[in-house]
Amino acid sequence: MNGIILLSLLGTTPTTSSTDILTTLQGFLGPLIGCLIAFFIIFSLSLVFWTFRDIRSRTQDFWSQILATALVLVFNVGGLFIYLILRPHQTLAEIYERQLEEESLLAEMTERQTCTNCHARVESDFQVCPSCGQKLKRSCPKCERLLELRWTYCPYCASNVGSAAMPGNVAGMPSSMQGVPPNGSLPGNPGLPVSGNRF
Repeated sequence: MNGIILLSLLGTTPTTSSTDILTTLQGFLGPLIGCLIAFFIIFSLSLVFWTFRDIRSRTQDFWSQILATALVLVFNVGGLFIYLILRPHQTLAEIYERQLEEESLLAEMTERQTCTNCHARVESDFQVCPSCGQKLKRSCPKCERLLELRWTYCPYCASNVGSAAMPGNVAGMPSSMQGVPPNGSLPGNPGLPVSGNRF
């Protein structure tokens, strides 16, 4: 009698426990599948959003932005790999920074003074070019500051240096005779001719 009851209990217990396990698994499997589907949708939308932001930072072409976004939207991770291969290498900000660096280098190169004759690099306090000997500046006869060759007045002492003769202005005339009127008389003494050594 006890054996029959035991067999009957053993015969019914496995089916009941397997039904309970299947019910428990179905209870866990439904939410798990729902979470996986939600994750996949959110992940796909995140890829599309990231691609759109990335392509906008790399180009201003509207059609390129639309095509890149649609590629990732349709092909998901595969489309993202294709986009990463084909996208522009530099962002617009990186291109702008590179242009600024190039412009600053160009401005620095143009600010460097060069010789007008041989284009060698010269400093601002050079009177002659050390390479070819070209005269670059002259000194003021009053304050002895360096002046540009084309200046008429000294900006430091306000003296008129335009009438002061530069060496080699008048060919063949010594520097002691430059500035003397052509009729041979001294200023202030129109009747007195210049003869011999003045000193």
